[in-house]
Amino acid sequence: MEAEEATIHFQMPGPMLTFQNVRYFVNLKRKFLHRKAEEKEILKDVSGIMKPGMNAILGPTGSGKTSLLDVIAGRKDPKGLRSGQVLVDSEIVNADMRMRSAYVVQDDILMGTLTVRENLEFSANLRLSRIEFSAEDKKLKVNAVIRELSLQDCADTKIGTDFIRGISGGERKRCSIGMELITSPSLIFLDEPTTGLDANTANTLMRLLHTISRKGKTVIFSIHQPRYSIFRQFDHMTLMNKGEIIFAGAPDKALGYFEKAGYKCEAFNNPADFFLDIINGEIPPTLDTPVPGLQTNALVSCEDKNQLAFYYRQSEFYSEVEETLRQITCSTVPKQHGFRDKDVYATPFFYQLLIVSLRTVKNILRNPQTSYAQLALNIFFGVLVGLIYYQIPNTLPEAIQNRVGAFFFLVINMVFGNLSAVELFINERVLFIHENTSGYYRTSTYFLSKVFADLIPNRIFPVFLFSAVSYFMMGMKNEVEAFFLYAFTLSMVSMAAVSLAFLVSASVRTFAVANVLIALPYVFMMVFGGFLVNLNAMLNWMSWLKWISIFRYGLNALTINEMKGQLFYSNTSTTTGEEYMDQQGIDYSPWAFWQNEVALISISCVCMVFAYIQLWRVNRWK
Repeated sequence: MEAEEATIHFQMPGPMLTFQNVRYFVNLKRKFLHRKAEEKEILKDVSGIMKPGMNAILGPTGSGKTSLLDVIAGRKDPKGLRSGQVLVDSEIVNADMRMRSAYVVQDDILMGTLTVRENLEFSANLRLSRIEFSAEDKKLKVNAVIRELSLQDCADTKIGTDFIRGISGGERKRCSIGMELITSPSLIFLDEPTTGLDANTANTLMRLLHTISRKGKTVIFSIHQPRYSIFRQFDHMTLMNKGEIIFAGAPDKALGYFEKAGYKCEAFNNPADFFLDIINGEIPPTLDTPVPGLQTNALVSCEDKNQLAFYYRQSEFYSEVEETLRQITCSTVPKQHGFRDKDVYATPFFYQLLIVSLRTVKNILRNPQTSYAQLALNIFFGVLVGLIYYQIPNTLPEAIQNRVGAFFFLVINMVFGNLSAVELFINERVLFIHENTSGYYRTSTYFLSKVFADLIPNRIFPVFLFSAVSYFMMGMKNEVEAFFLYAFTLSMVSMAAVSLAFLVSASVRTFAVANVLIALPYVFMMVFGGFLVNLNAMLNWMSWLKWISIFRYGLNALTINEMKGQLFYSNTSTTTGEEYMDQQGIDYSPWAFWQNEVALISISCVCMVFAYIQLWRVNRWK
């Protein structure tokens, strides 16, 4: 059987990936009063070859195995690459080549409200060209992947969320792999594919990857501590320690290599555990004659120099790698490409917008807690405001006092009722980064899908229901035009508040920080809105804040719409709405109402633009 697999492997060669003299640095956090951030070298002049088959990168935590995987897969910030190059079949890696490869992250990143089949169809619709693949071809491709990964039993089961019971961990991992196999990539990267899986499930998964590798695929993965049944399936193994390679070659030659270095593997010991024990210094050399570079006390006395890496550089394994890389480099035609140049997408913009928007709608319908809560909140507050200010009379002083109080309460509800919008991009941040980096869709596509499929139906439409309930219960001006302007104003206030929440959500990673950042501007806007503080009596150096207050524009628009043309009276006198607005310094000229609406729309547009910029600037590099 092994001979047969070797024959198949030879007949269907996959791509060969090489990397040479790679040095990679990351910026550490700046220390207090230090202008420049400190740098740390996490990959130290590493070189290697990954051929078709199962290529494992092993090492303890912090050894640099995931960093090496990310660098050769083009998933690290190219600014940190100080030297070296990565080639695939003697060609320098570019964006198009990166898009044609597959990368499976350690944590399964899937839309939990969708089924396994729907997730795979989402990948197929966005990553397979509409010109080359018809709708029927894509369905056949999805079904083929489901069969290949043995996902038939759970194909129509939802992935699962905090509220929905879903598939098992092993099935989630296979679905994640399936999302990448849709494009039939010949180069597959996996970061810790067995993390979180029990021993049997991990073994089954690795057998599946082994089968895939025998179909002309180059499978490269990082792994921490595999069991022996998994270790046996490796075709090539790269051992790392402290950012350097200490062995690279066939796994069955590794024991002999370390035995020559003075390390003897005990009977029945798992070779993978044995190698990690060597790296961690738990097994000292046993040779009577020290090997150059591996003195008996080397691991204890030398902290700056990785003795295992030094010994590897003197070995025949390293010499073979260097010779092969030299030949490849001589035959490589230099090209002006980096890890990430111009993005390449399989589908056009508007098709991406349709597919992503449909998924957003489906996610909302299947996870309706937020939508129901938003709708219920609007109905509840609509009834509450209507009851508190039920049928406001036109008699002074309650006529003006109650109306102004109601307007302030309405605007507060529209603004603070949209605090939940700060969760939008935070909840899906990891999903967006993975899909956007993998070439599913453009940033603009994702952003607009949230505007069309989430903001408008969830944040704007319920306002009209709220308006219908509250307006007539309070007994406002009995005019059709006034009602629609009232509803329109509240909608614009809501949109401005949501836009600011979008900006905060796209700028931070955690909900706790977002809550603080969104509450502060809301409170300042409320203070300088004109109800709690008389704006005319405000200090000059603070007066500019009123121009960015959603509350001010909302209150002014509602006041103009209701007060203009109204007549309020008492036993001894009468007052017009215009007289009240003159006292408050509110401009009620013919275009004053629309000036406030334009200001609210402008705030919304500015916040939306900056939210998109922040989303576009999200750090996609691990």
